[in-house]
Amino acid sequence: MTTSLKVKVWRGKQDGAFVSYEVPRRESQTVLDVVTYIQRHLDSTLSYRFSCRVGMCGSCAMTVNGVARWTCRTHVSKVASNGELEIAPLSNLPVVKDLATDMSEFFDKWARGKGQFKGTRTRHEEFASVDPASKARVAASAGIECIGCGVCYASCDVVTWRPAFLGPAALNRAWTLVNDVRDANQEERLRAVAGDSGCHACHTQGSCTQRCPKQIAPTAGIAGLKLLAARAALRGKL
Repeated sequence: MTTSLKVKVWRGKQDGAFVSYEVPRRESQTVLDVVTYIQRHLDSTLSYRFSCRVGMCGSCAMTVNGVARWTCRTHVSKVASNGELEIAPLSNLPVVKDLATDMSEFFDKWARGKGQFKGTRTRHEEFASVDPASKARVAASAGIECIGCGVCYASCDVVTWRPAFLGPAALNRAWTLVNDVRDANQEERLRAVAGDSGCHACHTQGSCTQRCPKQIAPTAGIAGLKLLAARAALRGKL
């Protein structure tokens, strides 16, 4: 293909600005291909993050024409508007430089939501068995494929309005562990996600579910947490 793309790329930190580039249009071109071309051929100082290039790591997530996406799996032909692209860092996260964001806050919220598994058995005991067809395991399996890319977090308006909100990824993680019968941290986890910054702050707008590249529905898990938290409160355990 001999046509070209007009690409606006965010440069700088939070107070940066868009810079325009012209990039050759190619067959089966991804947005990550476009960013890589700019860095390798037009401006070597451009900063961005990527690793696997095949939709396994999630590190290449950026905002493309206003929507958070994995750039390695987003083809230009699907998102370019009149041959133009606008590429920015993920929303709701501090910008380190250009298209790279600081994910520390995102993962800190996983920890605040008690997203760590705490087992009840030691290495000297037999493995705990889990019935894969059980209701709890099916509920956990629906959200367990999250790879922490941050697309849902960047798409969440509640995070924008209330920066303390744990966010859909952390709450989805909490939901998978609440449904893990081997975990021994259930009451403490429910207390962590039931506060003002937890599951009850979610407005169920559904942006996280709509944008998740792994087809996970954090809104479903958050609704489940709301129900479990309400039951625990009625029993006086919160």
